[in-house]
Amino acid sequence: MLKQELADTLIDERELRYQFTWPDKQKSVLLANTPTNKTLRPCKEESVDFDNTQNLYIEGDNLEVLKLLQETYLGKIKMIYIDPPYNTGNDFVYNDDFSQEANEYKENSGQLDEQGNRLFQNTESNGRFHTDWLNMIYPRLRLAKDLLSNDGVIFISIDDNEVENLKKICNEIFGENNFVAMFPWRKRTAKSDVPFGVSQDYEWIVCCAKSNEFKAYIEGGTRKYFETPDFPGRPWRIHDMTKQTTASERPNSYFTMVNPKTGEEFPCDPNRTWRITKDTFQKYYDAHEIIFPGDYDFLHISKPVARYFKDKDMLKMGDNFGKIAVSTKLPDDIGMSQDGTKEMKEIFDCIPFPFPKTINLLKYLIKTSSYKDSIVLDFFSGSASIAHAVMQLNAEDGGNRKFIMVQLPELCDEKSEAYKAGYNNICEIGKERIRCAGAKIKRENGLTAQDLDTGFRVLKLDSSNMKDVYYRPEEYSQTLLEGLSDNIKTDRTSLDLLFQVMLDLGKPLSAKIEEKNIAGKRVFIVNDDDLIACFEDSISAEIVTEIAKAKPLYAVFRDSSLANDSVAANFEQIFATYSPNTVRKVL
Repeated sequence: MLKQELADTLIDERELRYQFTWPDKQKSVLLANTPTNKTLRPCKEESVDFDNTQNLYIEGDNLEVLKLLQETYLGKIKMIYIDPPYNTGNDFVYNDDFSQEANEYKENSGQLDEQGNRLFQNTESNGRFHTDWLNMIYPRLRLAKDLLSNDGVIFISIDDNEVENLKKICNEIFGENNFVAMFPWRKRTAKSDVPFGVSQDYEWIVCCAKSNEFKAYIEGGTRKYFETPDFPGRPWRIHDMTKQTTASERPNSYFTMVNPKTGEEFPCDPNRTWRITKDTFQKYYDAHEIIFPGDYDFLHISKPVARYFKDKDMLKMGDNFGKIAVSTKLPDDIGMSQDGTKEMKEIFDCIPFPFPKTINLLKYLIKTSSYKDSIVLDFFSGSASIAHAVMQLNAEDGGNRKFIMVQLPELCDEKSEAYKAGYNNICEIGKERIRCAGAKIKRENGLTAQDLDTGFRVLKLDSSNMKDVYYRPEEYSQTLLEGLSDNIKTDRTSLDLLFQVMLDLGKPLSAKIEEKNIAGKRVFIVNDDDLIACFEDSISAEIVTEIAKAKPLYAVFRDSSLANDSVAANFEQIFATYSPNTVRKVL
């Protein structure tokens, strides 16, 4: 570059092309595609209404969690909202370099998480300041896209440091045609002690759709329809017949419109042409879709207007009838950071999490972009503001939206208010907020919120439930071989195994789980006989027969579960007799 600056001829004639790249970009693509060997373990004691709730709170590295959710929630998430760590030079961001030695990593990070060294402080003195942030966010967004339904959407809060890079990443992953908008959110009032004397009071919410099937609308269509004797049963409304195009841009729409009844002429403004062309005028007139001055005494118009019939509006708009388009100017009552802080203080009597987004902001995004039964995902859930917003909105409009929160159990600073209040990590803050907010919403809404789902299942990312069976030859011994007779780790429960199976088979992690006792053995029934699993020891032919008679879609057992060789030999025959279509799986 220096040579070129000093030269008056081309130094390097290699052809350049427009592209967005950075160091290790290919590795971040590979990282998104690399399968995971982790699993999710349920934690009943930290959950609320575990057996009935459809909400999830997942603790762990969100990259691994997103990979685990691919099978079960592929194309099922209507809306994703994330507020990832901003690249300010002080925030901790996720580090996905698993190749570093432990001592080297400790030196780089200064903080370890419970998953094994995932965090580091990205200061501006770091030569990879932007690169590290990009490598963090890129694979997560690639995985997130696959979870979205075809009419799904993602909202990403960001500040000025990475907004341009984030938009380029989104264009690459979601496609430029699916970029929806950037919503400016006013986070504070003006400050005086600021660089350049300019107070940056806004943050941005980047919005991208999965495809052009996404449509955002808000309730409150105020269109006025008229009912007249000439069109009984067909209410209609009027609309401006002109549009903001010039005569040179649309010459066919620049003409003098003549009222066929009176012969009165209505010339066209060269800077604002008609919505129709001269050739299509008769078609619209014959369809009664043009109204002239004097046609109706109650209409005070001075030029022709378009007539839209309500039945055609309803056909065209479908489920969106009665709704209006969303503006990038957020409503005035959305609130600022100080309002989000106030909401936190009402719950905790302290401020355990800095700069939370306001509930009104999140409710607005959810309401305009999802249905009343949608699943809403936040994989940087922080203080679980989205979960709070989902429950509050459900209480207000009778919805049944479900949330999935994902958060790394990042340790709280020992000097922070959160730590002093007894919270060791961010997940503890998020779970407590959901508990308190849910109880508060039910108190305030009384009987109308009696059936409101304010519970959540806690799942924690962990290593596989299966033992590591790969050893070097010199490590084998008689004792080791005896231990390998059971391939399940000794600290894993039957419920742990069930959730692994649910992940493997693509069953919702919020599915209804019943427990039944058959001949003294604990049997799990998922989604009304969709999946039946038994992980007990010494399973008899009687138990296998009872399960087969229920005709489940899937039946799952442990490899070491069958009582004896006779049961094992008759296993397939029992299912062939009573439920030949059941898929059998053995762990």
